[in-house]
Amino acid sequence: MGYTVLIPARLASSRLPNKPLAEIAGVPMVVRVAQRVLSGVPASTRVVVAADHPSILQACKEHGIEAVLTREDHPSGSDRLAEACDLLGLTDDEIVVNVQGDEPLIDPALVQSVAQLLVSHPGASMGTAAHAIHLVEDFKNPNVVKVVTDAAGLALYFSRAPIAWWRDGFAQGISVLPHPAPLRHIGIYSYRTGFLRLFPKLPQAPVEQTEALEQLRAMWHGHRIAVHVTEAAPGPGVDTPEDLERVRRLFPAGPAAV
Repeated sequence: MGYTVLIPARLASSRLPNKPLAEIAGVPMVVRVAQRVLSGVPASTRVVVAADHPSILQACKEHGIEAVLTREDHPSGSDRLAEACDLLGLTDDEIVVNVQGDEPLIDPALVQSVAQLLVSHPGASMGTAAHAIHLVEDFKNPNVVKVVTDAAGLALYFSRAPIAWWRDGFAQGISVLPHPAPLRHIGIYSYRTGFLRLFPKLPQAPVEQTEALEQLRAMWHGHRIAVHVTEAAPGPGVDTPEDLERVRRLFPAGPAAV
C-alpha cells in the first residue's frame, strides 16, 4: 500500500517561537520528525514537510528531507495539507497521513496502522488512533480528548468530556474508571486526498465549535472516521520550552540519533 506522509510545519508559535527549527540532538525538530517516520515506514512511502517559511524549506533541504512551501496565511492545518496535496499532484483516491511537526518521538508503526485503516474501512473518509486511558485524572481532564467507537471500529463521537459515561458508577462523582477502559484520542490522521481537499470548504459544525474539535465537522457532515486502538501511548510532543527539554533528554546525542 502506497501513501504519502505530510508533516505541516508553521514557523510562528505563541508558546515556542520558531518551533520547527528548534534543535534536538543537533538537528531541527521538523527534520527529526521526518527522520523518525522514514526509519520505520515502507520504502515506497513518501514523506514531505509542508512548510510555511523558506527557512524550514532550507533546513529540510540541508538534511535531505523533501519539502514544499505553502502559504503563510492558512487558517488551519487542513488548509495547508490540502495545498500540499495540490503542489505534489496527488490524485483524489490516494491516501495521506498527517503527522504533526512537533512529534519527534512518533512511532512509525502507528503511522503505518493509521494509513492502513482507509484500506480496511473503504467507507471511511478519515482514520485516526486511540489508546486506553488508565488514569482517572486523564479521564476527567478536558485537554485529554476521548473517543467512543462502534463494533466496526468507527468513531461514534469525540469529546473533551468523560465518555462513555458510567451511569451507576459515577453517581457520586468520578473516582474510578468504567469498564471497558475509555479511549484517549491520539492526534494523528489519515485522509483520502479527495476528502482532504473538500474538508476545509465544509461549514463548521455547531458541535465542533462547542467542543473545539475539528474532527467533529467531518462527522457532522456524514463522513466516517476509522479508529486504530493501539496498546502503547504515544511519545511526548513539543508545545512548550519545558516539553522541548524533556524530549531532548530522551534523544541520544549525535548525528545518528533518530
